[in-house]
Amino acid sequence: MAVTFIGVRHHSPACARLVAGTITRLRPVHVLVEGPADMNDRIDELLLGHELPVAVFSSYRDAERHAGSWAPLCAYSPEWVALRAGRDAGAQVRFIDLPAWHEALADRENRYADAEERYAEVVDRLCEAFAVDNVDTLWDHLFEIEPADGLAERLAAYFDLLRGESAASERDETREAYMAGWIRAAAADAGDRPVVVVTGGFHRPALIRLTAGATAQPTGGVDDGGDGWPAVPALPDGATGGSYLVPYSFRRLDAFDGYQSGMPSPEYYQRLWDAGPQSAADDLVQAVVGRLRERRQRASTADLVAARAAAAGLALVRGHPHPGRTDVLDGLAAALVHDALDEPLPWATRGRLRAGTHPVVVEMVAALSGDRVGRLHPDTPLPPLVHHAVAELEREGLAPGGPEPHGPGRRGARTGGTVEIALTSEDGLRRSRLLHRLRVLGVPGFDRLRGPATGIDPVLGEEWAVADHEHRLVALIEAGGYGATLEEAAAAVLAERLAGGRGDTERLAGALFDAALCGTAQVSERLLRDLTQAVAAAAHLDGLGRLLAVVLALWRHDRLLGTAGSAQLAAVVVAAHQRVLWLAEGLRGGAAPAEPGRIDALVAARDATVHAGRTLGLDRDATLAVMDRIAADREAPPDLRGAAFGFAWSVAGAADPERTVRGAGGPAVAGDWLAGLFALAREEVLHTDGVLAVLDELVSGMGDDDFLVALPALRQAFAYFPPREREVIATRLLERRGLGDAGVSGRVLLRVGADPQRIAAAAALEARVDAALAREGLL
Repeated sequence: MAVTFIGVRHHSPACARLVAGTITRLRPVHVLVEGPADMNDRIDELLLGHELPVAVFSSYRDAERHAGSWAPLCAYSPEWVALRAGRDAGAQVRFIDLPAWHEALADRENRYADAEERYAEVVDRLCEAFAVDNVDTLWDHLFEIEPADGLAERLAAYFDLLRGESAASERDETREAYMAGWIRAAAADAGDRPVVVVTGGFHRPALIRLTAGATAQPTGGVDDGGDGWPAVPALPDGATGGSYLVPYSFRRLDAFDGYQSGMPSPEYYQRLWDAGPQSAADDLVQAVVGRLRERRQRASTADLVAARAAAAGLALVRGHPHPGRTDVLDGLAAALVHDALDEPLPWATRGRLRAGTHPVVVEMVAALSGDRVGRLHPDTPLPPLVHHAVAELEREGLAPGGPEPHGPGRRGARTGGTVEIALTSEDGLRRSRLLHRLRVLGVPGFDRLRGPATGIDPVLGEEWAVADHEHRLVALIEAGGYGATLEEAAAAVLAERLAGGRGDTERLAGALFDAALCGTAQVSERLLRDLTQAVAAAAHLDGLGRLLAVVLALWRHDRLLGTAGSAQLAAVVVAAHQRVLWLAEGLRGGAAPAEPGRIDALVAARDATVHAGRTLGLDRDATLAVMDRIAADREAPPDLRGAAFGFAWSVAGAADPERTVRGAGGPAVAGDWLAGLFALAREEVLHTDGVLAVLDELVSGMGDDDFLVALPALRQAFAYFPPREREVIATRLLERRGLGDAGVSGRVLLRVGADPQRIAAAAALEARVDAALAREGLL
């Protein structure tokens, strides 16, 4: 069989030129390309005349997982060149790889990733042998800036070495068996006419072996589609998915990290493809210097000359006929970076820029990355969600650049990109839900500036910043994998957040509140059915307390968002209340510092007992019994003991609160105990004169050293009182000292010009100095 196998590195101009030249020379009857076979009936769509880069975005969703992956294509991608050159040569062009949703491609976000972990060891040895830093520099050295003569042979030797010393995974073998079926079918159909196969170089040796002398069995064990070609796998029952073209950008093409990455610096390789290595080097030196000047960073004409000279010199030393990518970058760094570097030069490693990278280096990398953004041809099919979103935005007068909105709930027509929405009308609530669904789906250009943060916020309106964004279409297409309407897609995203947040009660609380904001009642019910089980598995009081506070607020007050009195919310309140009590009683910690999160959990449980106990059947007596046990348990953290006493006091009163406060503990724990008390029983403390007197006695009775120990926790505790109430306490303390009629306001005690802890430390130091002087008879 006359099959020519071309192994490529994805997004390599050298490989793209080899593919184009081979197809032009052979004029094959079939061109087979590594890519999703479920796109074969849409090759015409791919070749409509888009502005590159674009990508095939594939989504998959079933009850167990949701996945999305991209197959990016730019002008110098060998796969793209194969499609175009094959069509121009009159060949039948087909993709031959499994669909992106298939298990063999699970967890692979970038179909055309190159930096494979499976052959990292052999690449490391090659890098050492050629004295280069990484696979990207190695590739440039061997293929991109070397003469084109013998390129096919050198590529074959390189990929044979990689495959010969690397183990293929079961997933690789599954994909290769499937691709081999397409190759055998094409060879059988072609007879003696040529066939060209373009795949990742790692697969080339295996595909040659799997198809050698096998033309008599076209599909070789792969399911036949009934026309002599392999069948394209169908989605499993109950699963949804599909593939669509999306605009892509060089920024995204360069953003994959680690083993999901392809070739870096797409703008450099675009220029290499367009004009060759010397022109690419010259243009990019000029581009970097121009970019630096635009940002008012130092880059003189002398620097430009020095950078070009350094790049040319490095190319000569490294044996390159023209400056390569790293020659250009190293030359620029030598000419433009005059400071010591805190981080290694990023092109010497693989991965994203690290914090602390020199700003000149950041601009250099950005210039080589480029800012090109693709654009789809107007006739490109789009998923239903895109059409639904556009129609909804236009209907509600929220499309950027559209007519100003009018009517109820549209108070304050959009001005300067902002939209004010009144949540007290059905019209306004509908518009709010539309914007929140777009926000939950991650569609850029819709940012809420203000609005309710919980169900009890006295906020009856929202303000949004609405602006056009170059990535909006991309985000909508990618979100289309979640559903055909905004409500359906947002519901699926929220369900996914819930599934991924089991045990993370703070994340669950956020998903629940977003569900209310989106108005997805069906989603809320599904979320809340699972929330009860998730609450039962919660292991930490702080996150569980936040969840209980949000759910209780929505259940009590949120008629605005339509969740008040919800039976599903009520079930979560009951479950979370019980779980808080169980976790709190089991907590041990001795003299551990106060933790606001666990204190807030008891606040939420108290509020549930007071405001929902009778309606939801919460056992008030059993709850108070738990609080009494915690308050008396000396092994419990002091803040929790104080909070438990405050809980019981605020709900059922206390027979002798003064005595309990007096026994709060020594200086090391008193402030933490009081923090819990003040959080739960602030009003009771403020209106019980005897308690303030006891507190005054406790603090006044401390020595200087004890006061220094207690001061940080005391400050944290009194922070639970708002400023006006702290002033009331200060005034009463002055009255206890007979200064109430002296015209001195308690406000004076709150206006301290320096840090109280530093003042106390200075007073203690003075006392120690006085004691030392007295001891030596010097005072």
